[in-house]
Amino acid sequence: MALIPKKILEEYKNLVAELNQHNHHYYVLDNPSVPDSEYDRQMRKLQEVEVSHPDIVTEDSPTQRVGGMALQSFSQITHGLPMLSLDNAFSDAELQDFERKVKDRLNQTADIEYVCEPKLDGAAVSILYRDGVLVYGATRGDGNIGEDITANVRTIKSVPLKLQGHNIPHLLEVRGEIYLPKVGFDALNEAARAVGGKTFVNPRNAAAGSLRQLDSKVTASRPLEMCAYSVGQYQAESTPTTHQDMLQALCGWGFKLNDYVETVTGVDACADYYQRLAKRRNKLPYDIDGIVYKVNELALQERLGFVAKAPRWAIARKFPAQEEMTQLLGVEFQVGRTGAITPVARLDPVFVGGVTVSNATLHNRDEIQRLGVRIGDVVIIRRAGDVIPQIAKVVLEKRPLDAEVIVFPERCPVCQSSVQRNTGEVVARCSGGLFCGAQIKEAIKHFASRKAMDIDGLGDKLVELMVDKAIIFSVADLYELDESRLVGLERMAEKSVANLVAAIDVSKETTLAKFLYALGIREVGEATAQTLANNFGAIEMIAQSSVEELLEIDDIGPVVARHIANFFRNPDNLSIIEALRNAGVKWPDIDLLSQGAQPLKGQTWVLTGGMQVMSRAEAKDALQALGAKVASSVSAKTSQVVAGPGAGSKLTKAEKLGIAVMDEAELMAFLSAQP
Repeated sequence: MALIPKKILEEYKNLVAELNQHNHHYYVLDNPSVPDSEYDRQMRKLQEVEVSHPDIVTEDSPTQRVGGMALQSFSQITHGLPMLSLDNAFSDAELQDFERKVKDRLNQTADIEYVCEPKLDGAAVSILYRDGVLVYGATRGDGNIGEDITANVRTIKSVPLKLQGHNIPHLLEVRGEIYLPKVGFDALNEAARAVGGKTFVNPRNAAAGSLRQLDSKVTASRPLEMCAYSVGQYQAESTPTTHQDMLQALCGWGFKLNDYVETVTGVDACADYYQRLAKRRNKLPYDIDGIVYKVNELALQERLGFVAKAPRWAIARKFPAQEEMTQLLGVEFQVGRTGAITPVARLDPVFVGGVTVSNATLHNRDEIQRLGVRIGDVVIIRRAGDVIPQIAKVVLEKRPLDAEVIVFPERCPVCQSSVQRNTGEVVARCSGGLFCGAQIKEAIKHFASRKAMDIDGLGDKLVELMVDKAIIFSVADLYELDESRLVGLERMAEKSVANLVAAIDVSKETTLAKFLYALGIREVGEATAQTLANNFGAIEMIAQSSVEELLEIDDIGPVVARHIANFFRNPDNLSIIEALRNAGVKWPDIDLLSQGAQPLKGQTWVLTGGMQVMSRAEAKDALQALGAKVASSVSAKTSQVVAGPGAGSKLTKAEKLGIAVMDEAELMAFLSAQP
């Protein structure tokens, strides 16, 4: 090894330490400490030093996360302590029985303190450190012997290559769950569909499959994360006395912990935690399939010991399954507001994700071909939270001999117009436009919805009934309705009719942004509608804009710009806008000169919890009028959080990231102070 100048050695050590610290802030704390450009500069400098002095490279260098040649196969690792499974409880009664047994074995009557942890749905791993340096990573395997996945574990940014902080153990085996967040899972499958590749059934399979790649570069390309949840082998000068303290120690050494870990006393508090997390489950950015309860005191854990395959001091409480098997009975083709033809699977009803599912989306023609699904097939249905149930996989070994190929229609099932598919789009659309009854109905439903014109009392069934009976033919016809044309319709008594007519009249007073959103322009949601309103001020200016002028606006890309321009080039659309304005629909134009000094322009605000003086929608409108972008989730880019009563994980995350938080009274005072 050539002699390396001390100055270069010091510079190298500092670069490694700084970059590892930046990675910790970015991937573990979700709070970047430097801009990406500065991180890139430091990384390039590190790479230059390592190229010039290859003998200097250390194992904890961030350049060493992805290895070189792919492996031929995985070697095996014997766990120093077995990675046992957990017994399950499926009801409050079984949880109470678990605590009764714990108390009996400990010969005590006092309530037990438990640590409650979300049971992440991923792949369990064991990672061993000696004197703070990562030695190996292994899968759980059969509990005694796992596969050596060290090269792949090293690619995961939330796994420290070298421990930080103080009192680092001589030997530390960290156990945790490697998982794929929902956003990453969706992006992974979307990319696979785009090239006709194989998709994953669920995030758990995606995480496990990513960890078992022989080429670590493949693993590195997937946005895996790791949360630590326990310790196996451990040698140190001192040992924490509780499981909660051990978790905090892991956090101090650089590991990511789950935000929802909570210490409670007594089995009733455990049951309460289960109910609270069950309500949040669907909104979490990752899949969980239950809760794990662990006796907090490590001395009590040791006294309780183990049975053959599970510890006596821990138990898992499962949530309802999100995947089940059932049979595909048939396929119907629905026509949406923009003419999109969507195949909908009719299923033999099955209980999954807490509800009975009888329908599932098949997305489009390409998805049918990719799945290779046929009518009569046995399929795996996946339902995660509020997401529309989907067919994740066909169980080919159960395919009946008379399974039928699904034929995608060449003509619209509603109006018989030809079905077209534009270049570069996967969605097939009816060419009938507003001639198509289905598109008229969906356009009117969207126009009347709460976030659009907010016509109270105009529900979906009433819209369908009025279109079917030829009472209305477009959104403009709504403002020609009177009581005489509505009385006598099914479920429309005199009072209901009077209320609806009054609600239609009230809806005439709106804002430019809401009106633009109500028009149903393809790809123009609430945020884009507000952006258009803020930048152009009047609908005439938007209608006259070219694609090039639209592209000059932030957040408007080429596809959206073309949809907007095409909408306002269509004479039928312009005639409907004119008819609406003639019927009295109006809004104030925006004074762009006075808007130039928008105090919140470039800021991102988040509203969470309840509001008592004004509604969330009113607060959102007020903030957007001041130039703010109002987002649904907290991130390092969030400028301000407004937290009302009942604020939960968003408030917790904001406090963790050091983001400014105000309550509703402070928001009201802030808004009142604006000119």
